[in-house]
Amino acid sequence: MELEKFSYDNKIVRNFALATIIWGFVGMLVGVLIATQLFHPQLNFNIPFLTFGRIRPLHTNAVIFAFVGNAIFMGIYHSMQRVLKARMFSDLLSNIHFWGWQLIIVAAAITLPLGLTSSKEYAELEWPIDIAITLVWVVFGINMIGTIIKRREKHMYVAVWFYIATWVTVALLHIVNSLAIPVTLFKSYSIYAGVQDALVQWWYGHNAVAFFLTTPFLGLMYYYLPKAANRPVYSYRLSIIHFWTLIFIYIWAGPHHLLYSALPDWAQSLGTVFSIMLIAPSWGGMINGLLTLRGAWDRVRQDPILKFMVVAITAYGMATFEGPMLSLKNVNAFAHFTDWIISHVHIGALGWNGFLTAGILYWLVPRLFKTELYSKKMANVHFWIGTLGIVFYASSMYWSGIVQSLMWKQFTDIGVLQYPNFLETVLQIIPMYIIRAFGGTLYLIGFVLMMYNLIKTMKQGSFEANEETEAPAMLKEVKDKKYSHRWLEAKPIQFLVVAFIAVAIGGIVEFLPTFLVKSNIPTIASVQPYTPLELEGRDIYIREGCNNCHSQLVRPFRSETERYGEYSKAGEYVYDHPFLWGSKRTGPDLHRQGGKYPNLWQYLHMEDPKSMSPGSIMPAYPWLITDQLDITNTAAKIRALQKIGVPYPEGYNQFAVDDLIKQAEEIALDLQNNGAPAEADKEIIALIAYLQRLGTDIKADKIASDK
Repeated sequence: MELEKFSYDNKIVRNFALATIIWGFVGMLVGVLIATQLFHPQLNFNIPFLTFGRIRPLHTNAVIFAFVGNAIFMGIYHSMQRVLKARMFSDLLSNIHFWGWQLIIVAAAITLPLGLTSSKEYAELEWPIDIAITLVWVVFGINMIGTIIKRREKHMYVAVWFYIATWVTVALLHIVNSLAIPVTLFKSYSIYAGVQDALVQWWYGHNAVAFFLTTPFLGLMYYYLPKAANRPVYSYRLSIIHFWTLIFIYIWAGPHHLLYSALPDWAQSLGTVFSIMLIAPSWGGMINGLLTLRGAWDRVRQDPILKFMVVAITAYGMATFEGPMLSLKNVNAFAHFTDWIISHVHIGALGWNGFLTAGILYWLVPRLFKTELYSKKMANVHFWIGTLGIVFYASSMYWSGIVQSLMWKQFTDIGVLQYPNFLETVLQIIPMYIIRAFGGTLYLIGFVLMMYNLIKTMKQGSFEANEETEAPAMLKEVKDKKYSHRWLEAKPIQFLVVAFIAVAIGGIVEFLPTFLVKSNIPTIASVQPYTPLELEGRDIYIREGCNNCHSQLVRPFRSETERYGEYSKAGEYVYDHPFLWGSKRTGPDLHRQGGKYPNLWQYLHMEDPKSMSPGSIMPAYPWLITDQLDITNTAAKIRALQKIGVPYPEGYNQFAVDDLIKQAEEIALDLQNNGAPAEADKEIIALIAYLQRLGTDIKADKIASDK
């Protein structure tokens, strides 16, 4: 049989590996900073772009899309060439993909601290960057599919299945969730509102975890674990079942983030049912991974690479058991909005993604540079320091979450809240925040050790950009009667189409009733659009990332209605573009904030939170009192919202600024009469207007009903 000579492109793999290491350090460093700010908020140095609310999304985006994203591309570009026996389809597309992705990361690193955000979790980047992501993702897809089509190996290995599903699903998720109407170059409003926006966002948010942090890493596991262990995958049949059941079921599970919310109950129940079903395929993958190491456990004890991989797969199993458990309504009622969720997320991020990436880097870099790992001992030290870091981090947040929920829900013998002041809970868990920061620091130290180890490995080796190899031309398909799935493995386009259909079904079933059946989102007559000043205040609230610490969703529990007021209704959010329900309560819920405190309290609280709430860990926002409110785009904002259904009167944009100034002067006058040196043209006035509006529409409806 004649062999064809060709070469693998190692340069693109090396570039993505270096980017993984660099952005991993940056993302984790920012993580340690925000973890420390939770018990020492002064570490923002009163600089707007260093506050927790602004750099928390910087941390999540840096870890997810910069660190993990580059690790995914590193592994895909390396493994795909070898299992397909083909160089990447286009070196030019590979380089456009690499540099395009790095520019997107830099754009995120600049815009997010500046407060240029859509506020949608894991999708905070504004519309021009979203378009850039789409274009780069298309480039990646063309390069990947082109490589699969020109392959020399007829059947696609299981890892490639997961890569295909990742590409097609992330494209679907990103495009649907990012649809927005632009106002300016860096400001837009989601085309969805309230409950519909929440459904779309968590369909995206949950499946960003599924199809960006899970499926590509499962593909990497199926390639690099057998390579590192020098053993075949335990079960081909199990890998087929694992793949198809996972991608079909996962897409339905998003609503479990919205249990006991204003989302229709049928959608919540659907999310719960499919979340429970997820245990089976998820653990099927874990079992397939761990049993691949059967007979090799002596090597695991000696080889740091296998240690990282075993702990990573175990963390995957833990997280994918805990996720379905948290989707049970009784467990969710206890854990949601608490630090328990933070621990759950980081078991996956630090254990599954972080440790599997470390194992792959330790295996891959010496092979790229044709040398041995500089220090196996240092890799072992990294493993144990990193493991301790995860233990400190996760255990402290589990304990913190349990304390939070128990204190929030505790009543006295006479039936009143035991801890009515939310701050009492915050002060109780500060030691846990200190331990969390310590655990994160340990994990970062381990990562720095890896950086040093890999750099020394690179320096002592010799890099070969184009690795010469040879393989026979692709043979004609041989029918395998034992596995009919083999036919599909040989047809990449058909495989992609079937995968797309499998993941699209769940979204269609959940979206159509919510968007087309009006009775699912009942309206409330008293709910009106935000005034221009309130709208500007809401945008400031979003800019400062207040939704990272405060929810706007009162659930129908006695402990919450006693603390915050009447539970939230779907009809209250019909003009919220985007929704701001939040996913974590570091501070109290704000949905019934309007009228709870006078304007002066809000003013002083933003100037110095501790003056109103001694011991508060909320940062101060003194710049809001001195910075002038920008109203140059107010009319454009009104016009944009009119286009997506907000019923402002026709031509109202021409008078919006006049109404804004009038309302601002009223609030400023009230503050001045109470001794505050407030000026009507400052940002603080708009934010106060927004906060004082929250939850008041439902009160107006009640007053009208009483009359």
